[in-house]
Parts: sequence; C-alpha cells; structure tokens
Amino acid sequence: MSRIGKKPIPIPKGVTVKVEGNTVLVQGPKGKLDTALPAGITVEQKDGNIVAIRQNDSQAALHGLARALVNNAVEGVTKGWTRELEIVGIGYRAEMKGKSMVVFNLGYSHPIEYPLPTGVDAAVDPKQTKIALTGIDRQKVGQVAAEMRSLRPPDPYKNKGVRYAGERLKKKVGKTGAK
Repeated sequence: MSRIGKKPIPIPKGVTVKVEGNTVLVQGPKGKLDTALPAGITVEQKDGNIVAIRQNDSQAALHGLARALVNNAVEGVTKGWTRELEIVGIGYRAEMKGKSMVVFNLGYSHPIEYPLPTGVDAAVDPKQTKIALTGIDRQKVGQVAAEMRSLRPPDPYKNKGVRYAGERLKKKVGKTGAK
C-alpha cells in the first residue's frame, strides 16, 4: 500500500499541468519540465489537485515514485531546488569563470574546470569556500552537486575536501607510532 502515491498534489497558482500519454508537462513561473511516468501509472487532475492512479497492485512500488516525480516537478517550477556545497582545506577554493564554468583549486597540480549544464546555476560566496547550485530540475541539481563532490570527496582522516552543506563526517584516527 503506497501512502505517498495516494496523496494528492496541490497545483499552485500560475502552474499549468498537461498530461500527454505517459508524460506530464508542468509549466510555472520558473520554467517548464516534463516528467515521464512508468507504465501502469496514470495521472488525473481533480478540483485543483493532481492524483496518481495505478492500474493494479503490481505497480505499488512505482506508484509513490511517480507521484514524487510529478511533485518534484511542480515544486521545481514554483520554488526551484537548491543544493549547497562546502569546500574545506587549506588553499582549496572555487571561483566562477563566466556564467557557466566553475574552476576548482583542490590541492591538485592543476585547476579543475567544471562546465555547468543548462538549467543549473551556481553562485560562489566571496570567501570562495561555499557553492550554491540552483535549478528547477531536482535530479539535475543533485547530479551536478554529486559530480562536484566527487572531484575531491571528503577525507575521513583530515576532514578535507568538497562536502554537502551540513554533512557530518566521522573522523578516523591515523596510525599510531611504533614502540
């Protein structure tokens, strides 16, 4: 029984939703997104809400997924999605090069240039240690953040690297000296 799949999605003002076959087109003040629905799941509009309906119980696992994807699209075109990264380490920093390129200095012998995909914007704070990624597509914003984090993942011994804002790390103890 999918409790998430049964919840209706309220449609805010200024958002239009069109269902064409197995895709849902959502258009709002920030842009437009299309979401593909899995087979066996349909979406209907009822008095200002969107309701996901499954054909039978074999699609129970996909029922909540389809509802969450449509909800993420509706929320993306109204509020947008944000993911923040922190850079920790001496000499580690990031800076914007133009509007669509982030340059990282992460302790390697060369700077790393990361081109931003369309639909994702980045802002680097003046200290060059925090990056805020924004966009309307939640999956794309999360993927860009994960790729930036993988350039220098947080080290458990020195706690250096690129991490998500608020990410808690478990610090490991290093080697003990020989007696």
